[in-house]
Amino acid sequence: MEMNAVNRLIRMGTELGCTVLENEPMARRTTFRIGGPARLLLEVHTTEALAKLYGTCKTEGIPCFVLGNGSNLLVDDEGYDGVVLHLSEGFTSIVREDDDLIAGAGAKLTALAHFARNNGLSGLEFSFGIPGSVGGAAYMNAGAYGGEMKDVMVSCEVVTAQGEIRTLTAAEMDLSYRHSALMKNESIVTSIRVHLQPDDKEAITARMNDFMGRRKDKQPLEYPSAGSTFKRPVGYFAGALIQQCGLKGYSVGGAQVSAKHAGFVINRDNATAKDVRDLIAHVQKTVKEETGVTLECEVLRLGAGGWEK
Repeated sequence: MEMNAVNRLIRMGTELGCTVLENEPMARRTTFRIGGPARLLLEVHTTEALAKLYGTCKTEGIPCFVLGNGSNLLVDDEGYDGVVLHLSEGFTSIVREDDDLIAGAGAKLTALAHFARNNGLSGLEFSFGIPGSVGGAAYMNAGAYGGEMKDVMVSCEVVTAQGEIRTLTAAEMDLSYRHSALMKNESIVTSIRVHLQPDDKEAITARMNDFMGRRKDKQPLEYPSAGSTFKRPVGYFAGALIQQCGLKGYSVGGAQVSAKHAGFVINRDNATAKDVRDLIAHVQKTVKEETGVTLECEVLRLGAGGWEK
C-alpha cells in the first residue's frame, strides 16, 4: 500500500474518531492465533465512518478487509499490505423490539444467543458456541445442529461497495448453505434483524446446554482454530471422509487435523499460515484421490493478494 494512501487513511480515520494502529499483528485478531501484520488497522465505531472509509477504499482501489471476530480467517505469515476495518464497540449493541432482536455486526453470536435466552426468545439456540460475530454469521449463513441464520433473519443493514447504507431483506440476501449474496456484491453487514419465538427460559437454556455439551465432546475447543475447516459435501460429512482416509491427527509443522474431530484443522503447536495451507491442500488432494469427493474450504485467506478461499 502506498504511503500516500496510508497517510490519507490515517488522517481520515482519526477525523472519523477511529483508533488507528499501524503494522498490527493479525495473530492477535484471529481465533487461529496466526498471521503477520496488517499495514493499517482502523477500529471503526460508527456505520457512517465505515461507509466513508470502505467507500473510499473501494473507489480508490486501496486493499481493504472488514474484520469482525476473526473466527473464519487465516492471515498469511507475511501479513496484509492493506487496511483492515475492525467493527468495534459501536457495532456490538443488541436491542429487542417485540419478538425481534436487532444486533450489531460486531456482537458475538454467542452473546446474541444469551440475550435471546434472557428475553425468553427461542430460535438461536443452534448458534450458541459458534465462535463468530453476528456480521460474519449473516455473511456466510452460519449454522449448526439443524439451524441456520436464514431460519431467523428478517433483514440486515449493509454498507455497499459504493459507500451507501442500505437495508436488504432476507430474500435479497439469497441465503443458502454457507452462502449469501454478500459474497459477490461486496457489501458489509453492519446490523441484522432476527425474528424469534417466545418460549420458556429454562427450556431454551436446556437446548443451549445440550448443543454446547455436544461441541465440547466432539470439537477441539481447547486449541486455536478457525472453526470447521471444510464445507459439508453433498451426501457426505467432511470429517468422516478425512478420517476414512487415515488423516485424523495428521500434522504439517505445527498444524494438525484434530485427533478429536477430523473436520477441524487446529493450531496445535505455533503453526504458521503456510503449515495450515499445506495441510489443507494435502487433505483435499488425499480425499479427492481416495474418495472422488472435492472438499471445499470454508476458511477465508487474507494475504498479499487480498482475500480468497
